[in-house]
Amino acid sequence: MNAITPNLPAVIVNESALPVALRDALQGAADLAANEKAPATRRAYASDFRIFERWCAAHSLCALPASPAAVAAFISDQAAGGAKASTLGRRIAAIKYRHKTAEEDSPTDDERVKAVVRGARRTLGVAPRKLAAATAEKTIGMSTLTRRGIIGKRDKAILLLGFAIAARRSELVALEVADIEECPEGLRIRIRKSKTDQEGAGATVAVCRGEIACPVAAVKEWLAVANITEGPIFLQVRKGGHVSDRRLSGEAVRRIVKCCAAALGLDPKQYGAHSLRAGFCTSAAAKGANLFKMLDISRHKSVDTLRGYIREADAFRDHAAAGLL
Repeated sequence: MNAITPNLPAVIVNESALPVALRDALQGAADLAANEKAPATRRAYASDFRIFERWCAAHSLCALPASPAAVAAFISDQAAGGAKASTLGRRIAAIKYRHKTAEEDSPTDDERVKAVVRGARRTLGVAPRKLAAATAEKTIGMSTLTRRGIIGKRDKAILLLGFAIAARRSELVALEVADIEECPEGLRIRIRKSKTDQEGAGATVAVCRGEIACPVAAVKEWLAVANITEGPIFLQVRKGGHVSDRRLSGEAVRRIVKCCAAALGLDPKQYGAHSLRAGFCTSAAAKGANLFKMLDISRHKSVDTLRGYIREADAFRDHAAAGLL
């Protein structure tokens, strides 16, 4: 029996050897298996495999099961077409996963394919493109230049809260009223699930009140004017200032940051939703914040990742070459 999930290949479960009474349980098992990957990952894999399928069709090749030669040629063609190393890696993962779910041997395990991948990575380089950090000063400035009216109050709350909890855009748009608890010191925000917490163990992040731009006040003001008492915190706003019941998308958060960066005179191409997270880490490191206190907010899985922000902020502090020339 095939349990179908949107944008993801079927997870194949053989029911021939099981009694009819176990069909419901089997269906449940198939559904759980289909949820092995996050929705965003499933969509990305499905999109990447469709690209591979179209490429194979154009060259009269079979996409499933695919031959190692076909995958190697696809990688070469994609690299020549300007695909980044990270994009190639995701497409290889999509091909591998599609073959896995179809119970086929994956051509990506072939040593010749691996050699082509390594060659492509060396040729293209693997350094990721980093967005500029929306440091505390920039975030404060951006928050004063949001659009007018109710939509501006929402955008201001997104900027300040996103910075204060070093949020990923998926975490911001997933927040609900029930995830917020006000206390004398500020707010406690419950992050139910994140990129590095796919099983939903969750984490609680403390938000301090601000002296210049207060994320606590911004969030409370937005909820009050939008009359939001339950459900998602950040909702779409239609023309005329009418608040929708539809949750804001992560892509909308990216556009909001870019728009506010441009209003501040910054290059919007250099900024995105992740700029708020990077901005918190950069600003906290420059202030000399304790590494473990920073981890409490950023929730990085790797300490080395956070150390990178500290090294960048401290690049000229007590420099070994200072005074030598």
